[in-house]
Amino acid sequence: MSTVRHVLARARFYVREFSGEAAYDRYVAHARSHDPDAEVLTRRAFERARTDAREADPREGFRCC
Repeated sequence: MSTVRHVLARARFYVREFSGEAAYDRYVAHARSHDPDAEVLTRRAFERARTDAREADPREGFRCC
């Protein structure tokens, strides 16, 4: 049974990494490790800033919609 859990845990890890869902968790861990008292963005604000940065970067391609 532990093999099934291990496989499911690894699958969950890869899905979260591929979809970008783990980016917020990495951001929080990084922010807390550098300054524990710093204010951390909410998930919604983080995703908004991430989307804005992606759309402003001309190397990412133009998105009309």
